Amino acid sequence: MPVQISKRGTARGRKTPGLLKTARSILSGLSLKDAELSILLTGDREIHGLNLTYRGKDKPTDVLSFPQDDTEPVEGSPRILGDVVISVETTERQAVEKGHTFDRELTILLIHGVLHLIGYDHERGRKDGIVMRAMEKRLLKEVGG
Repeated sequence: MPVQISKRGTARGRKTPGLLKTARSILSGLSLKDAELSILLTGDREIHGLNLTYRGKDKPTDVLSFPQDDTEPVEGSPRILGDVVISVETTERQAVEKGHTFDRELTILLIHGVLHLIGYDHERGRKDGIVMRAMEKRLLKEVGG
């Protein structure tokens, strides 16, 4: 289960000791044990730029997903899911607002981002939102977030 975690900007010094294990648990819970996933932890400034460039939204956000799995995987090769980008600054604010830990909020955002990578999209409509939220709750319970 190749999972790559990178940190840039204000995320560089941030400790995230359980993130790799959590990412692998999420992939396992989705029967994607052999999938490749890239996670970038960054700050509001960088995610703001990405949000503006790729979504036309001129503000920072908590998580962005960039799917790369457009084709059928080559037999014997891992499925490449794509990239999940998370702002640690927004994660911290949301954790405080919701009254839980940074690690729990990070897990919630990672689950959300991975689900977007595999095709779930709450923005397509109410029904899709309900399905995605149910998947998020199931995975959060499974990974112990």
